[in-house]
Amino acid sequence: MAKLNSKFISMILFTLVVIVSAEVIFEERFDDGWENRWVKSDWKKDSNTAGEWKHTGGNWSGDANDKGIQTSEDNRFYAISAEFPEFSNKDKTLVFQFSVKHEQKLDCGGGYMKLLSGDVDQKFFGGDTPYSIMFGPDICGETKNVHAILTYNGTNHLIKKKVSCETDQLTHVYTFILRPDATYSILIDNVEKQSGSLYSDWDLLPPKKIKDPSVQKPEDWDDKKYIPDPEDTKPEGYDDIPKDIPEPGATKPDEWDEEEYGEWTAPTIPNPEYKGKWKPKKIKNPNYKGKWKAPMIDNPEFKDDPELYVFPKLRYVGVELWQVKSGSLFDNVLVSDDIEYAKKLAEETWGKHKDAEKAAFDEVEKKREEENQKIMTMKEMTRTRTRSLRKLSKSMRPMMSSKQKWWKLKKSLESHTLIYLFVTFSQ
Repeated sequence: MAKLNSKFISMILFTLVVIVSAEVIFEERFDDGWENRWVKSDWKKDSNTAGEWKHTGGNWSGDANDKGIQTSEDNRFYAISAEFPEFSNKDKTLVFQFSVKHEQKLDCGGGYMKLLSGDVDQKFFGGDTPYSIMFGPDICGETKNVHAILTYNGTNHLIKKKVSCETDQLTHVYTFILRPDATYSILIDNVEKQSGSLYSDWDLLPPKKIKDPSVQKPEDWDDKKYIPDPEDTKPEGYDDIPKDIPEPGATKPDEWDEEEYGEWTAPTIPNPEYKGKWKPKKIKNPNYKGKWKAPMIDNPEFKDDPELYVFPKLRYVGVELWQVKSGSLFDNVLVSDDIEYAKKLAEETWGKHKDAEKAAFDEVEKKREEENQKIMTMKEMTRTRTRSLRKLSKSMRPMMSSKQKWWKLKKSLESHTLIYLFVTFSQ
């Protein structure tokens, strides 16, 4: 019994150590006072192309009181950032997470966020400001990917693997996890979409192995999988088979005049017996050795970096983007070393309200469709009624004493049409 209690106590102590060691570096739910924590950049203000952020829950949401910040003006640049206590992920897991909703049905624009290191003048934070990590969805035409860009030795490196992003108009949670063993995971809505290693999925370092440049393929290496059958021979008369033959059943028309049209010849059709230029059939090559590959050797240019995953002076989180169509809403930003807390936060926010948000969106879409249908009906009725009245006014023209009176009648009838339609659709 004492042994069991000892094990149980050890388990509790281990759990407590994990809980205590887990750290939330930065968390923002954009509640009251958020503007005191974030700095709006003056970037692009001089050219009057800086967009305004709006504090809102959006046009549809699962909870009207759950607000984020949304881009509010088309064809504008946006830049905003927040500072947190300087943090190094050495020997720790780094979790970077946020939610974004593209209410504008994004055609071309970003929905990513950045982590920045060192000293940043937040009032001038913009597109040229160096960053450490850029992560999140990016949509433009057929390109609909999750960007994961890591800065190493001053160079930005884009992930080589394709990670598709969500493209609807609902909220989605994007999570980037970077571990001390240089492995990573990318999650969307708490579901892993991609994983791997910094060594293989980014070109941060030269490859560990390369093809031996001193070794060439042997001259007698046979890499032909199939060869012509040496025993196959061309059938007798094969070359005499014509490509086209006269059309069977074709006869000279009775009205054909040879003096006028020349000698009649039957039209031709492709010969079903014609097989093209003869080639011997293929057989498996008994001497086939497979595709030759150069042996791999250690790359003399490769120098391992055990701290490849480390970002030693993380200090800011920011959004910097250009949007042709505004409407992207960011919320629930997290920088932490606790994967489980990140999952819990996603469930408490996005997970709790996603069904209600979908229902609200469907209701908005339903009303929009009804309005569009109403407008289309009104336009068609306008066209139909206008055509009818124009015919009427045209038929009455001979009865009018002057062109001026006829013109007044025509305009009066058209005005009455518009008034009729306005009253009809305003009810």
